[in-house]
Amino acid sequence: MSDVILQVRDLNKSFGGVVATDHLDFDVQFGEIHAVIGPNGAGKTTFVAQLAGMLSPDSGEIIFAGTEIGSMSAPERSHLGLARSFQITSVFPAFSALENVILAIQAHAGHSFRFWKPASTDVDLVKPAREILEQVGLGQRSLSLAGNLAHGEQRQLEIAMALATEPKMLLLDEPTAGMGAEESENMRQFLRRLKGEYSMLLIEHDMDTVFSLADRVTVLVYGRAIATGSPDEIRNNSEVRAAYLGEDEVQTDA
Repeated sequence: MSDVILQVRDLNKSFGGVVATDHLDFDVQFGEIHAVIGPNGAGKTTFVAQLAGMLSPDSGEIIFAGTEIGSMSAPERSHLGLARSFQITSVFPAFSALENVILAIQAHAGHSFRFWKPASTDVDLVKPAREILEQVGLGQRSLSLAGNLAHGEQRQLEIAMALATEPKMLLLDEPTAGMGAEESENMRQFLRRLKGEYSMLLIEHDMDTVFSLADRVTVLVYGRAIATGSPDEIRNNSEVRAAYLGEDEVQTDA
């Protein structure tokens, strides 16, 4: 299992009588993009929330980088190298892009936020923050207020903040949500540049993004994995066609 960075074994989560995660087995290999797709209510958000530490599973194991993390807090998982971006952008709009990344660096290092003004001029914080912004293509926007950035740029900034935590793996929850065609393509190109540098779990509704980026795809329906395979295998899987993709969409993407 040395090629696996994340392994989920027999994961279960219910809310009253609603089963959100149903005996789920899942893994992500080092350096791959593993996409998770499924119709609304399939349990995708509940699944990623359990991985990130926002929800506790009812039973099962979550093993990350060789460590069982099911009982760990979200900050503890972050320090192990698991970073999450959210479906709704979560940046600080009144701070500049640079200040947002500095805050993420400080949080990961456990620095106090009481000394914000000195921190914003601390070369040990500013230099790596600028390098991360360059990496994600926002170098020229470092001094712009996050609230003034375009929606796609805000999503890139959010991922920059995740990268500031020095992750081994990124949990990306619908990174193209709310984007138009051009912004979605820019995000795909951006994630493609990161491919291989980081392991990624990608939750995404946009099939163009999924099929152009993913090495493997898992399809969830009612919290259960009905198929895992390459993009081509998923396109041609009859159970997936019936449950989610639909004949027309599969033919369009083929």
